[in-house]
Amino acid sequence: MIENSITNTIIGLAIDVHRSLGPGLLESAYKECLFYKLTKEGLKVEKEKAMPLIYENVRLDCGYRIDLLVENKVVVEIKSVENLNEVHIAQTLTYMKLGSYRLGLLINFNVYLLKDGIKRLII
Repeated sequence: MIENSITNTIIGLAIDVHRSLGPGLLESAYKECLFYKLTKEGLKVEKEKAMPLIYENVRLDCGYRIDLLVENKVVVEIKSVENLNEVHIAQTLTYMKLGSYRLGLLINFNVYLLKDGIKRLII
């Protein structure tokens, strides 16, 4: 499955979750629901995937975790905040760089319309 097709599926299922739950819940609730929908759709999804940091050729387990990694290709970082800011984008880009992933979705569920809370990131 190519990345664009994967992201279209993720966004569609995220919209389904948002329509059902609405804004205002914790990130963990949206993550669990989206994980459920993605796996039900038959996609390979890793939840809370550990991301080690390689510093001076030493692998450091610093506790970084990708919210969802879909089909080992698309990083999905989930937020439930008033506004996405540059730090959220930087965090997602960092996870993408650490794992050598080309595509990421930053999804803020704390919005009236989910389309206003989605950022597609490409490296």
